[in-house]
Amino acid sequence: MRIAVLGATGRVGRLIVEQALRRGHEVVALVRRPQTGAVHGRPDVEVRRADVTAPAAFPDLTDVDVVLSALGIGKGDGPGALVAGARVLAEVPVRTLWLGALGSGRSVGAGGGIYQCIMKAFVGEELTEKAAADAIALDGGATVFHAPDLWTGGVSTGRRNIPLEEYAKPLLPPHASRATVAALMLDEAERPTRGARILVPVGRV
Repeated sequence: MRIAVLGATGRVGRLIVEQALRRGHEVVALVRRPQTGAVHGRPDVEVRRADVTAPAAFPDLTDVDVVLSALGIGKGDGPGALVAGARVLAEVPVRTLWLGALGSGRSVGAGGGIYQCIMKAFVGEELTEKAAADAIALDGGATVFHAPDLWTGGVSTGRRNIPLEEYAKPLLPPHASRATVAALMLDEAERPTRGARILVPVGRV
């Protein structure tokens, strides 16, 4: 499978790249600065410049099978980067998997009361942009992942994707490792969940 990864140099994106290569997939890294970052100079990764804030210059992706977006809000990014990314991918005629956050948009409250308070305290105004970007991605036909709090760690052997409507509200704040979320996005790329629009990636090491 030929997989494009938007946000390929981010903390989740680089894990998607590494895991996709280990699974035998071809990887196209979509990055804002091709001359820097973890994918620069790698012969096993095709790198394309992709700035979501300049949609007219966004690269053609009709030669890939699926796009996995791990786009985040980086330091120095102004408001609107996620929404811009969602709008660009909504126009791409390729299946898209979009990484969002549990506790935003349609999943507000799904992580439990304590978790939602934590999200409001530490993510704050970004929740509004995340919700707006998710809505655009969903309207564009993407499958959206509402990931819980992301930690460092390996890939959970008990990982699974749960449709949001089947996700049981936990008592304690949920979390998952970034590596597990990367693996679950690739699982979904390889074996789509029938009828799923929003998935919650679950798994602990």
